[in-house]
Amino acid sequence: MEPKAKVLIVEDDESQGFLYSEELREEGYDPLLARNGKEAIQFIKKTRPDLILLDIFMPVMDGMEALGRIVSKHKGIPIILYSSSPNYRQDFLSWTADAYLVKSSDLTELKETVKRLIRQRQVGIQKGGSHSKKDAAKKDGR
Repeated sequence: MEPKAKVLIVEDDESQGFLYSEELREEGYDPLLARNGKEAIQFIKKTRPDLILLDIFMPVMDGMEALGRIVSKHKGIPIILYSSSPNYRQDFLSWTADAYLVKSSDLTELKETVKRLIRQRQVGIQKGGSHSKKDAAKKDGR
């Protein structure tokens, strides 16, 4: 049996973090939780996730600062920026993420994006490379 893909959910709202965790568990993933960017970076140093779901507005260290730190030190981990605000979509730093989704009560798009990015990463690893952020950005409309 293939090990479950680890998805690090970085979300300061406890109820939303729990919801995303349960939904992704039902999809067959191993969800892991961090409450802010600082916790996420500490977590990544210990255990490398297969994908990161990153909120933007959080205390201690927001998602944009965490994004910059993660992509500079941990290349090859797909990152989805998942925010209640579409305003950061055009921020140059957000372009380093593999996808930018606006939060919705319908989690279909989120689950489809997680599945697509993990599949791309697995194919890239099998081929001896990493996924292409440029290809992901094209699919994300950037």
